[in-house]
Amino acid sequence: MLDEGYSVVCLERRCFRVDAALEKRLREEEALMEKNILVTNLDKLFNWARGHSFWPVTLGLACCAIEMMATAAPRYDISRFGWEVFRASPRQADVMIVAGTCTRKMAPLLRRIYDQMPEPKWVIAMGSCANAGGPFVDSYSMMAGVDKVVPVDVYIPGCPPRPESLLYGLLQLQFKVSNPAKVSLMRNGK
Repeated sequence: MLDEGYSVVCLERRCFRVDAALEKRLREEEALMEKNILVTNLDKLFNWARGHSFWPVTLGLACCAIEMMATAAPRYDISRFGWEVFRASPRQADVMIVAGTCTRKMAPLLRRIYDQMPEPKWVIAMGSCANAGGPFVDSYSMMAGVDKVVPVDVYIPGCPPRPESLLYGLLQLQFKVSNPAKVSLMRNGK
């Protein structure tokens, strides 16, 4: 006996009870898709566009910068993702990749470059030195991680991390930017 407003749908010898209103709405959306009409809200569209068009600022502080440059080389080809435009000006960039050691003397300059970037902006800490100070953490002149200076979105471990690690970190940032609702759910443990 079915409740009113429900119907039964059978797929591959399995039957499901489906809300009739939901089924009608899904069929209407399917008809729209057949007409090549995409239905979404502007926030999702903008987040998708932001996630697929990063413009990183060139900020190589130490040996990790060589691996960052190798990521843009033909072997790893960062341009296949649409992120190949490394900008020399922070006013034209939206991602800061901090590659290498950050000393106390460099920290105010790093913050100034971050402040000059337009909103929305993201930061990737690349390498052990940028994450937590690396092997130089006991030095009087080293920062124990760039997260003391700028808010970091993605941490990439390694000394120095491979170009594949940077690509993976950029893909994680792309997921974070494209799906903010899922990321907030994952932060809250749901």
